[in-house]
Amino acid sequence: MREELKTRISKYMSYLLRHNPEDLKMDGQGFVNLNELLHKIRERFPKADMKLIREIVERSERRRFEIRNGKIRALYGHSIPVKMELREADKVKVLYHGTTPEAAEKILRTGLKPMKRRWVHLSPTIEIAERIGLRRTKTPVILEIDAEKARKNGMKFYKATEEVYLSEYIPPKYIKRITRKNARKTDNVREFK
Repeated sequence: MREELKTRISKYMSYLLRHNPEDLKMDGQGFVNLNELLHKIRERFPKADMKLIREIVERSERRRFEIRNGKIRALYGHSIPVKMELREADKVKVLYHGTTPEAAEKILRTGLKPMKRRWVHLSPTIEIAERIGLRRTKTPVILEIDAEKARKNGMKFYKATEEVYLSEYIPPKYIKRITRKNARKTDNVREFK
């Protein structure tokens, strides 16, 4: 029961801090007062307490939120304008993106776009990208982004967390599809386990 409550509260926190703060006062960097957020959450989930909120923030599989100086914000996934002070990842050579087979075909033709979000979300490993792709499909496609080549042509990549990197639009010329081990190799395909 507690895990289900944590999941529901985490989703509501994501909604408030990424997409619609409703009546919460949000600063330009996306922070809201932690006590005000708890009060807002209690309107919908009366059993919520500060311990539960901190548990969601600190023990999440993927670090989604940050608490600083009595305030909280989402670290990525925003559809509302916030100015995140992100560290540029100027050494990363390759990043990955897990998606559905249908979306992969379109991405390989038109590039990787933020869609309804402000940033494209990328993963540092194939395993993380696959885990993310599995949220949308049982047969995820993993795309490899040549960050080193893209950076040489003026693109920038930012590290949001240990598992999430961000960038703006990525043209298709920097993207390759990775296939399962039993697939044949081509110039645009690399195998993974």
